Amino acid sequence: MTKPLVSIVMGSDSDLEIMREAGKALDEFGIAYEMDVTSAHRSPDRTADYARKAAGRGIRVIIAGAGGAAHLAGVIAAHTTLPVIGVPIPSTSLLGMDSLLATVQMPAGIPVATVAIGKPGAINAGILAAQIIGLADASVAKKLARHKEKLVRGVEEKSNKMKAAMEG
Repeated sequence: MTKPLVSIVMGSDSDLEIMREAGKALDEFGIAYEMDVTSAHRSPDRTADYARKAAGRGIRVIIAGAGGAAHLAGVIAAHTTLPVIGVPIPSTSLLGMDSLLATVQMPAGIPVATVAIGKPGAINAGILAAQIIGLADASVAKKLARHKEKLVRGVEEKSNKMKAAMEG
């Protein structure tokens, strides 16, 4: 089994459906990952320990998803020098706006790269992690280039389909 390069962590197992999308994105690029649950508020010592030990385990990027008072990514970033990508989870009546603001509004010196709310954000977090890893891994970089080409082809196909439907 390949050692994981990315750690996907979430504040609650209820976030799994969304955070699984980050894993699917990493699968596309052949990047091994792990998943875990830890909470900035309910298990702060566990979270700090997890963050401090991640680099020593070979992790290169951490993706952290949390909802509500979404402090998980920030707490992890405070305890590691690894890049941290925050995924705001829409878990309250505020539809993720609270999570977005809690994740993105980090103090100077503790960066958290923050992506969109929910599944699109989790997908982008996986791709961003791949881009970070691709800086030092030519195989991943090639897969990223193919991914971009696939996006271009998809737009062309949709354009051609729409034009054909309008002519018919």
